[in-house]
Amino acid sequence: MFSKDRWNEILEALNANKFRTFLTAFGVFWGITILVLLLALTNGLKNGVTADFGDFATNSMFMWTQGTSKPYKGLPKGRYFNYKIGDVEAIKAEIPNLKYVSPRNQLGGFRGANNVIRGTKTGAFEIYGDYPEYIKQQPMDILQGRFISYSDIDAKRKICVIGTDVVRSLYAKGEDALGTYIKINGVNFLVVGTFKMSNSQGDDEQDANTIYIPFTTFGQAFNRGENVGWMAITAEDGISITSLKQQIFDLMKSRHKVHPEDQRAIGHFDLSEQFERISGLFSILTLVGYFVGALVLMSGIIGISNIMLIVVKERTKEIGVRRALGATPWTIKSQILQESLILTILAGMVGISFAALVIWIMNSILDSVGPVENFANPSVSMQVVFTALIILVVSGVLAGLIPANSATKMKPVDALRIE
Repeated sequence: MFSKDRWNEILEALNANKFRTFLTAFGVFWGITILVLLLALTNGLKNGVTADFGDFATNSMFMWTQGTSKPYKGLPKGRYFNYKIGDVEAIKAEIPNLKYVSPRNQLGGFRGANNVIRGTKTGAFEIYGDYPEYIKQQPMDILQGRFISYSDIDAKRKICVIGTDVVRSLYAKGEDALGTYIKINGVNFLVVGTFKMSNSQGDDEQDANTIYIPFTTFGQAFNRGENVGWMAITAEDGISITSLKQQIFDLMKSRHKVHPEDQRAIGHFDLSEQFERISGLFSILTLVGYFVGALVLMSGIIGISNIMLIVVKERTKEIGVRRALGATPWTIKSQILQESLILTILAGMVGISFAALVIWIMNSILDSVGPVENFANPSVSMQVVFTALIILVVSGVLAGLIPANSATKMKPVDALRIE
């Protein structure tokens, strides 16, 4: 711990030339500010891009059928086929480490022709036939009522869960939707729940214009039988769906007489793979942020080191007197190091505070103007702040090391002779 006299000496040294001290400290201030802001902006970009995934389980993939590209077992090229509900059971039984396998069917679209009627009001909405576990893959907030249950699946109940924009389109303001009926393609369905997506920043309009009904009811009401339009498949935690998808493809090819080397017959979108690519990209950007920020900070550290060399040169006679009175080399060296360290840390802390203020202003602007595409919540974690502090301490020591060694190499007699 510093003594009062040592503190006074350090403050006097820093105040001896205030303008020079300010310019020297500004290099460190600017370097640490750039470092923190670069990391915050990178994090904001990452938050904005990954928000497009919504809350959907990122260890998932979607799988559908396409035309075959190779003839096989007497079947022609260009043949189309459909998944069946039996394929879902086969995947669950034969592919290990899968958490959810959700068959899905889809009807219409909210930008297509009107397909839903309630009284005199009509609308065009996305209609999905789903199983209850889909809500675990695509989390949503149930505002009223409930989601689909397995009793609905078994009994093929004509019930539905509707999005917030469906409510706004078909119901008067303040009107309760629960317990009412809507007509989907001429079939009446009882509304048992309303929902909104959880923290989704993807296509919010499409999500809000969605209606969910039981998968089995969908097949019966709209003549789909046991056909499955596509599947949402999620792997167990800690297991990548990317490592399992080829096994799933091979199983589906064997069940539907598709050539094993046919790469076109099964279409898919690997959400996990895409998420990993984006995560890897932003890991690289974070490293670039550290690298660029460190280079800018280094220029400030070099400035402090140069100024401390000048300070040592100006105080040559003082150092000679101290050495003649019995001051040890370590005493001289420690004072120079402490002056450098304090100047660096003070400038760095001001830089961190200034960067925090800029980040707060950016977030306030984003809150006022609303969501910005591919950019959200620029921020840094406490780990980054602690890392910056460690960089400051190490930088302060390095900045004072050369001047401190220079001061202790000087012989007391030679120092006293300098005018």
